[in-house]
Amino acid sequence: QLVESGGGLVHTGESLRLSCAASIATFTDLNMGWIRQAPGKEPDLVAAIDWIGTGDYYEPSVKGRFFISRDNNNHMVYLQMNILRPEDTAIYYCAGDLNWGQLLGGLATYWGQGTQVTVSS
Repeated sequence: QLVESGGGLVHTGESLRLSCAASIATFTDLNMGWIRQAPGKEPDLVAAIDWIGTGDYYEPSVKGRFFISRDNNNHMVYLQMNILRPEDTAIYYCAGDLNWGQLLGGLATYWGQGTQVTVSS
């Protein structure tokens, strides 16, 4: 129901744009986010956007480099990632939840299958 795309292998300083296609009937009610998990680490919410697209959250290490957006007409969520660093290497999951606090806590109801992002130094 959430399908990510756009991951890949890039060099330090380059950009990637992740996309998430949602086939959930209540998508326009969902707060959406991107959660990443690096090898051997816990999942970490890096960005979130509220259901209407006016409120957002960024993890401090990505603030100013990553930008989340959504297109409610087409049921899409995007993560523009700029100035990528090796420490951004992880599997990135698109996630959604009706409850904003739930999403910020990483306890999303809906999850995609993930897309790998690898940043080489």
